[in-house]
Amino acid sequence: MSDEERTCLEEMPAPHTVASDSVPLDSLLTGEQGVVVEMAGGRRLLCRMTSLGFTPGAEVTVVQNFGRGPLIALVRDVRIALGRGEAAKIYVRKDAP
Repeated sequence: MSDEERTCLEEMPAPHTVASDSVPLDSLLTGEQGVVVEMAGGRRLLCRMTSLGFTPGAEVTVVQNFGRGPLIALVRDVRIALGRGEAAKIYVRKDAP
């Protein structure tokens, strides 16, 4: 384990229960937007998602979601491809249309 991973793991807060008004990122359709509320998963996944910019309060736009294969999201002006399992563990509050 690298020093960067070790530092990230030490700084990660304990996981929370998922808020009732949030949905998994993979349930958003192409073009829909949301705000990251929280994430589920182990510390390694949480550390990876945090380093990619998926932190509570970050705005996310789904660029591509075909329902299978990778989901492409725009977060902090960067396009990121996520596996379906990763996207299912990021919970967002959908923006009102």
